[in-house]
Amino acid sequence: MEQAASAPRPTWLAALNPPVYLVSVLPGLGVFLLATEPVDDPLAVVVATVAVVLLQHAINLFNDAADWRLGADIEKFDSWVRVHADDPSMAARHGLISLLAGGLLGLCVLWSVDQWWILMLALPLVLLGYAYNAGSRPLSYTHLGEWVTGVCYGPGVFGCLWLVAGFGIDEGWALGSLAFGLLAVALLLSHQPPQIETDREAGKLSFAVRYGEQRTLQVVRVLFLCWCLLVGSGFFAAAGNWQGLLFALLAAFGVARLWLTPISPKPVLLSAALLTLAGLCLTGLSA
Repeated sequence: MEQAASAPRPTWLAALNPPVYLVSVLPGLGVFLLATEPVDDPLAVVVATVAVVLLQHAINLFNDAADWRLGADIEKFDSWVRVHADDPSMAARHGLISLLAGGLLGLCVLWSVDQWWILMLALPLVLLGYAYNAGSRPLSYTHLGEWVTGVCYGPGVFGCLWLVAGFGIDEGWALGSLAFGLLAVALLLSHQPPQIETDREAGKLSFAVRYGEQRTLQVVRVLFLCWCLLVGSGFFAAAGNWQGLLFALLAAFGVARLWLTPISPKPVLLSAALLTLAGLCLTGLSA
């Protein structure tokens, strides 16, 4: 812990690391990408996506506070605990504020679209996300960490945004939930290799600790390929033939690039973001 305390304090922007929040933004864009019919209330989906970003911010803060207390990520320069003068309780309080703000904003969206029943799905998954970092043995420190991430970002984020958009629990809901759940797990795994030693010392049973760096990076590439196939099939159904073919070519280029370059979170997110934006542009051209 002396190593952690002696490091300089990062700026808020460095700790925020804005590109990381694409993992919450992309499911919101994915709703428009995969929808075969017009979205009833686009603004509600946008505002709900902002609420998800606030919830992710809270989880990031809780994660940094939990890791600090348990001894993992002590080498992490851009930890929110460092921003808050090496005080994990202050970082946790910051996270609680963001959690409440995101929760209240989400409730406002459900009120505006009059779909309170979505809480039956959303609330348990929000609590599951909180449990990911809660207690003396958080779920993130167990074999369940990757599964929890996939469930929270799949059915939890994409699934609820799909319902807010006015669609039901249908094929699009299932396909998108699986796709963006896998993308979130790929992003999580891409973070893990540099932290293997400190995670092992802290007793954190991450996928990389259990299976090693090379297998972890291989799984990241396979999960990204699965995301491309799932989103591509959904996009093909929602758009036209030539748009689907062009998206497939772009996806193949993205997969090849990821297969030939070193894996880290930013290439994974950037590739997914560019493909999603390209798909939305192609959808606009077909309108």
